[in-house]
Amino acid sequence: MNDDHPLNQRAVAASNDPLVFIIDDDTALLEALGSLLRSIGLRVATFASVTQFTQYPRPDVPSCLILDVRLQGTSGLDFQNELARAQVELPIVFMTGHGDIAMTVRAMKAGAVDFLAKPFREQDLLDAVTSALDKDRQGREAHKANRQMRERYASLTPREQEIMALAASGLMNKQIAGKIGLSEITVKIHRGHAMKKMNARSFAELVRMAQTLEIKTS
Repeated sequence: MNDDHPLNQRAVAASNDPLVFIIDDDTALLEALGSLLRSIGLRVATFASVTQFTQYPRPDVPSCLILDVRLQGTSGLDFQNELARAQVELPIVFMTGHGDIAMTVRAMKAGAVDFLAKPFREQDLLDAVTSALDKDRQGREAHKANRQMRERYASLTPREQEIMALAASGLMNKQIAGKIGLSEITVKIHRGHAMKKMNARSFAELVRMAQTLEIKTS
């Protein structure tokens, strides 16, 4: 192992730079891949087994996993399933010297970014890793945006939440007022507050937020 050695874990975890994990029981290949990725400025943590990887304290940074299909103990495809069941969203680039169409289809259907047959070109691996890290960055940004939106929605008063739901269902202010027994101007004020707190730049955006939050609108 290299960066994942206990003496180096603290340094790896301390950085916010992207991190590439590699799991392969071929020591020579593991070292070669690690050297290749470090040569273009990426941080790398290498592991000879799935067990070693699961014991590693993964930092909360954009990451991806280069995973050999055939490993001693848990296979790469089985580990992909384990990560999915644990709801660990880590983009995977598979590599194998014994791949077949069925393996490739299974891995890709389960969300793998790429499936490389050994021996593969260095550029193919670098391209796959770049795509995987981009995918993880985008996923992290989407999760962050969704979390912030839910926090904003939680900051609404019960009345603002109610009016947001009714407005998103297509009711006009006058209809909402009649439905909940408020004046139209009061409904308009609550609706304005809801839009401001939700950072909605338009009513259409507020409706999209309600759909994303799965707010019952009828």
